Amino acid sequence: MKKIMLTGDRPTGRLHVGHYVGSLRRRVELQNTGDFDDIFIMIADAQALTDNADNPEKVRQNIIEVALDYLACGLDPEKSTLLIQSQIPELCELSFYYMNLVTVSRLQRNPTVKSEIQMRNFEASIPVGFFTYPISQAADITAFKATTVPVGEDQMPMLEQTKEIVHKFNSVYGETLVEPKILLPENEACMRLPGIDGKAKMSKSLGNCIYLSEEPEDIKKKVFSMFTDPTHIRIEDPGKLEGNTVFTYLDAFCKPEYFPEFLPEYSNLDELKEHYKRGGLGDMKVKRFLNNVLQAELEPIRNRRKEFQKDIPAVYEILKKGSEKAEKAAAQTLKEVKDAMKINYFDDMELIQEQSKKFSE
Repeated sequence: MKKIMLTGDRPTGRLHVGHYVGSLRRRVELQNTGDFDDIFIMIADAQALTDNADNPEKVRQNIIEVALDYLACGLDPEKSTLLIQSQIPELCELSFYYMNLVTVSRLQRNPTVKSEIQMRNFEASIPVGFFTYPISQAADITAFKATTVPVGEDQMPMLEQTKEIVHKFNSVYGETLVEPKILLPENEACMRLPGIDGKAKMSKSLGNCIYLSEEPEDIKKKVFSMFTDPTHIRIEDPGKLEGNTVFTYLDAFCKPEYFPEFLPEYSNLDELKEHYKRGGLGDMKVKRFLNNVLQAELEPIRNRRKEFQKDIPAVYEILKKGSEKAEKAAAQTLKEVKDAMKINYFDDMELIQEQSKKFSE
């Protein structure tokens, strides 16, 4: 069986550092291993429209923002297929067939759907498209026969629902769909990077993000405003690491080589943490170190993005070619699904001959 990877993002704005450590960085690493026969990276605009139907221009404008962030982070169109979800009509048809395999009560129990509905204040009036997006996501994954799906921890319930759909379909219609495996970030801090305000979720709507394309002065301003330990009032006070956003970000971004360069009095992150815990280390010193770390990590991404911005038509051409390739793969899966469901009437010569014989007798 081929090894195929699929993942993607909703185009509702520029991508931020939570996207980067949660999935993007890993995608690039996996891409460059050469271990996969195919890699599909989707800009999920159709999914974004499920809760932005009244503002399609927002989604339209952000297609290019996400594509630029992808390329800037190192996704290579020669190695990975970059595609736009809405340009693959087969995904809608697959979703329609899968809807018959999932109950309303099962969708209501999906923890990701429940939390997203609550966050968007949809309790009283949930758009059907948004409510069924776990089914749409199953169509995305199975259309390309993905064996590996690298995502953040919050997406685990979605992958479990995809697996259920695969099992149900295969049990009813025969072995047709491929079951995917979830690939979580290896670093626990990357599972769900908090916002700079210490809130559990980094969100564009909450304004607590650091964007990948952020300018140096803006990064510095946001780092210096980060939530730390509210009980660490004086430098000599012992500090707590739990819930301390600055140290969570260091866990996600810090590399050993940054200490000789930016903080030579410490040999590693553990040593820095121990000093903070016992007291005698101020928040601003740690924040200055984190600022240097983030500047070093994000500068090359920002510079590559500016280069790609010089030729926007070329970026759209990358997306067009990727979408065309993706559609061919999805069309093949859809054919296999329709064959399995016995709704391939015009290709089923056995059916035609059987019916012909039946009515000629």
